[in-house]
Amino acid sequence: MKLHLKLYATLAEYLPPGAVSNVAEIDIPESTTPYQVLDLHRVPRARAHLVLVNGVYIPPTRRDEALLKDGDALAIWPPVAGG
Repeated sequence: MKLHLKLYATLAEYLPPGAVSNVAEIDIPESTTPYQVLDLHRVPRARAHLVLVNGVYIPPTRRDEALLKDGDALAIWPPVAGG
């Protein structure tokens, strides 16, 4: 099934070749979770601060449970700091 993977800021380095504007369309098996996608692309889980599926926040306790569906958009941001 297809998934739109969006990795922002410093996480963009983990996108597969061919990504455009921090977005890549990837193929994943059914019953895949957000953390499984991160693991597949070698994104350190500790760097996945904000995780959204179709604009809905997925808390860390659910990232190994929430099942992705065909056509979903998985967007991930690293921790940010500033003042």
